[in-house]
Amino acid sequence: MSDDPLKQSIQYVPGVGPHKAELLAKLSLFTVEDVLWFLPREVLDLTCIKQVADLEKDKLQTVRGTVVDIDARSLSQGRTLVAVLLDCDGDYLRGSWFNQIWMRTKFQPGDRVLFSGKPKRKSGRWEIGHPRVQWLNDDDPAAHGGFLPRYRLTEGLSMQAMRQIIARVIQEYLPLLPDHLPAAFREQHRLPALQQAIRQLHAPETAEQYDAGHRRLIFDDLLEFQLGLALRRRLWKTAGHAFRLPTTAKIDARIRRLFPFRFTAGQDQAIREITGDIAIATAMHRLLQADVGAGKTVVAIYAMLVAIAAGHQAVLMAPTEVLASQHWATIDAALKESRVGRLLLTGRLTAAERKQALQNIAENNVQLIIGTQAVIQQDVTFNNLGLVVIDEQHKFGVAQRGHFSKEDQVPHVLVMTATPIPRSLSLTQFGDLDITTITELPPGRQTVVTSRVRSAAARKKVWGFLRKHLRTGRQLYVVCPRVEENDSDRATELAGSAESVFTELQQTELENFRVGLVHGRLNRDEKADVMQQFRDGELQVLVSTTVIEVGVDVSNATLMVIQQAERFGLAQLHQLRGRISRGSYQGYCFLFSEADSPEAMKRLSTMEQTSNVFKIAEVDFELRGPGDVLGTKQHGELPLRVANLQTDQELLIEARQVAFELVASNQFDQPEFRALKVRVLERFGKLMDLPQSG
Repeated sequence: MSDDPLKQSIQYVPGVGPHKAELLAKLSLFTVEDVLWFLPREVLDLTCIKQVADLEKDKLQTVRGTVVDIDARSLSQGRTLVAVLLDCDGDYLRGSWFNQIWMRTKFQPGDRVLFSGKPKRKSGRWEIGHPRVQWLNDDDPAAHGGFLPRYRLTEGLSMQAMRQIIARVIQEYLPLLPDHLPAAFREQHRLPALQQAIRQLHAPETAEQYDAGHRRLIFDDLLEFQLGLALRRRLWKTAGHAFRLPTTAKIDARIRRLFPFRFTAGQDQAIREITGDIAIATAMHRLLQADVGAGKTVVAIYAMLVAIAAGHQAVLMAPTEVLASQHWATIDAALKESRVGRLLLTGRLTAAERKQALQNIAENNVQLIIGTQAVIQQDVTFNNLGLVVIDEQHKFGVAQRGHFSKEDQVPHVLVMTATPIPRSLSLTQFGDLDITTITELPPGRQTVVTSRVRSAAARKKVWGFLRKHLRTGRQLYVVCPRVEENDSDRATELAGSAESVFTELQQTELENFRVGLVHGRLNRDEKADVMQQFRDGELQVLVSTTVIEVGVDVSNATLMVIQQAERFGLAQLHQLRGRISRGSYQGYCFLFSEADSPEAMKRLSTMEQTSNVFKIAEVDFELRGPGDVLGTKQHGELPLRVANLQTDQELLIEARQVAFELVASNQFDQPEFRALKVRVLERFGKLMDLPQSG
C-alpha cells in the first residue's frame, strides 16, 4: 500500500474488495484518486419533472414516461417523420423528429426515458418537437427529486454499486485532495475550491452547483494545456540564438524576378510578416495557413531564398515523397536560372547517393534541401541552417519542430498547412505559434462546381457530361475510398474497389478513353510512372485512391468523380477537389453517394454550398471533433480530461489569456504556483518537449 492515501489501491476502500477492484480496473480506475476524478458522463435533473396534466405551452420542461409506440413515415417532398409516444402515468405525450429517420432505431417499446423541450398542444395531445432524450436505467431511483449522476460502467458493475463506491470515496478521501491553484488566484477568477468542485459534480444540490464545479474543472484542463504551450513558446524564444536573415530591396527584386506573375496582396502581407520575424535574432515560429492553390509554396520559396541570400541553408520537409517531389519540381523549375545549390533528400536514394547528399549538406555545397522525414535523421548534419519550412504540420508530431535545433543555435521555423485550422484548434494544436493567413486565391482561379449525385439515372447523365469534356481535351480523376494502413482486411477491400472501378469503367462508361490506375499498394516506381503518364496527357482518366490528395498538380485535369463520397472527411474532400482548381478551365466535381445519415448529408451539402475553406474547416470540426490535437497519433483523443473544444471555446480563450500572461510576467515561476507547474509538466511535459526542471 502507498503511504499517500490518495494513491492507495481502490480495493482497500471498505465495500470494494479484490473482485470489484478488478472490474474498476477495466475502467482504468486503480487508486482512490482515480475514482475521485472519475466524473459523471451526465447528471439527470429530476428536480423539475412535470406531470403531463401540469405542462405549460412553450416553456422548457421535462417529463418522464415509458415508450409505448414508435412510428416512422415518409412525407411529401422526400421528408420523413419519426414519432415516439410516451405513457406518463396514464397520460400521453408524443416526441417528434422531422428528417431524422435514424431516431426510430434509438427506441424500443418499454424504454423508460426523460423528454425535455418546449411542449405544444397538437390534435388534443401534448407534443415536444425534437426533444432532448435521456434514457433511464433499471437501477435509477424512481424518486422525483434530486440530481442523479450517471457513470460509465463495465459488465458486472451496476450503476447503483458505482454510485455507492464513489459516494464512500468522496466522504472519506475528498478532504485529502490538494488544490494546485492558489486561493487568491481562485478568487480572482471566480473558481470554487477543487474539493468543492468535485463534490458538486458528483453530488450537486442545484444545477448552478453542478455548472460551477464543471466550469472549475474545464478551466483547469484548458489552463494547464495553455500553460504548457506558453512554456514551450517561451523556451523557443529564449533557448538559443537565431541567425538574422535581413531582406533588402535588392534581394526582394532578385527573388520576385524568378516568378512570371505578380504576388497577390495576401502573399505580400504574408511575406512582410515572415521577413519581419526572421530579420531578428529571436527564432520565428509561425504558421502559414491558406487554401489549396492560394500560393503558400511561393511564400515559402521567398523566405528560403532570403535565408540563402544571407548565407545560410534552408530546408523544406513534407510528409510524403509525392508532396516532397512536387515541391522539388516547383522549386527546381523556379530556380533553373539560379546558382543556388539544391537537392531532394528522400528514402528513395541509394546508399551511395545518400552518402554524397549528406556530405554536400554538411560541407554547405547545397543551400536548399527538400525532403521527407529523411531530413531529420540523426546522420543529417546541416552546415549553418537558418530556416526550416514544415509542410502539412498536422501530419507530424509537435515535437518534430524541435529536431533541427542544436546546442544554442535555433533555426527560424515556418509551418504550412492547406487545411485551415478552426479557431479553437489554432489555439491548441498551433497555440505556441504566430499565425499568418492567406484568404484570397490568385486571379483567374475559378470555383469548382460541385454536385452530389445519388441515383443511377443521375450518374448516367454525369458520365455523358464527362465524356463530352474528355473529348475536348480535359482530364478526369475518379477517386475511390483510400486504403487504410495497418488494416489488411479493409485495405484489401478498398484497394479492390479502386481496381474494380478501373476495370468496370474501361468496359462501360469510358471504354473509348485511356484510363490508368494508381493506389497505395503500387510500388514507388509504378506510382511515379502512372502519374507521369497522366501529367503528360498519355492517360485521359486516372482512377485513384487518395494518393492524389496532396502534391499532384495537373492543370489540365478539371474533372473529378468521388466514389462513395460519404467515406471521406470534409477536409479531405476539399483537398481532393483542390486538385481540379489548378488551371484556367472550369472545374466540375461530382460526389457519388447514396448515404442518408445526418453527418454524411451535412458533409456533402456543405461541399455543394461553399468553397470557403475556413467555413469548411469549422463544419468539419463540428462533425468530427478535434481528434488528437497535437498530431502525436493519426487517430485518438485530445489529451484533455474534461474540456470540449467545440463547446468550451469562450473558456478556452479566457484560459489562454490567463496562461500566457502568467508565463510572460514570470508570475508562474513564483513559489505559490509550484504545484500547478509540476502538474503541467507531469501532464504535458513529454508531449510538448518541455524540460522537467527550472
